[in-house]
Amino acid sequence: MRQAIFKRRGVYILFTLLLLSLVYAGCRSTVKERREEPVKKEAESAGKYYHFDDVRIPRELNYQQKKSFVYETPRFKTGILIFTKWRIDVESLIDFFNYQMEKDNWKLVNSFKGKESILNFSKPDKTCTIKITEKWHGTTEVEIRVGPLGEKKM
Repeated sequence: MRQAIFKRRGVYILFTLLLLSLVYAGCRSTVKERREEPVKKEAESAGKYYHFDDVRIPRELNYQQKKSFVYETPRFKTGILIFTKWRIDVESLIDFFNYQMEKDNWKLVNSFKGKESILNFSKPDKTCTIKITEKWHGTTEVEIRVGPLGEKKM
């Protein structure tokens, strides 16, 4: 009888140790993932800067170089950048631009949402208009216009 009790107790102790080691290993890998992964994921998914170092573009969008242009002088830089993507969620694009532009110190002036969505941003010395258009065949076009603010005339 005592041997059966000791065997049971041994099985319970062994089972408990095994369970604790699994829990410890699981928690340990979770902590490791929390320390390393979010920085990499955020950096990768945050987007990319093209010709303007304060307008971030989602990595999913395809740059249309033939439709885009940038004009630069010693005093300012202006241009129109065109991007396309087939089957992309427009609301997520709008959320992306609202969040990233605020991070890059742009202020949202106004926005229009519909078949064509327009987001207008400004800084003290320049302005940016982002137009998002859903085409009938499933392609979404993003047009980004950046330019200086006009000088006040007296």
